[in-house]
Amino acid sequence: MEKGQGVFAVIATGGKQYKVQVGDEVFVEKLGLNEGEVVEFDVLALFKGGKAVFENPAVPEAKVRAKVVKNGRCKKIAVFTYKPKKNCKRKIGHRQMYTKICIDAVVCGI
Repeated sequence: MEKGQGVFAVIATGGKQYKVQVGDEVFVEKLGLNEGEVVEFDVLALFKGGKAVFENPAVPEAKVRAKVVKNGRCKKIAVFTYKPKKNCKRKIGHRQMYTKICIDAVVCGI
């Protein structure tokens, strides 16, 4: 389906849900794929013109096809833990791994 048609799909990956359409670039949790590989996601819901076409996660015909653009790490965040009145504190950093994908097609199959 083309980008100008107002078709949106809801996909789930890495414990999160994303609303995507053709041409979107989305940062998701690390998938473990190399750059240039193609990945398919199951569709949880499909919307066209603001109305739901279907909302059934068990429909195997609907897929979202995406291409891996790059893998990387997010900016560092500071994690600070402490116990009050005990003089016990710790500051560490964390960088989350991500995969940047570009949505190529929303295949409905119905």
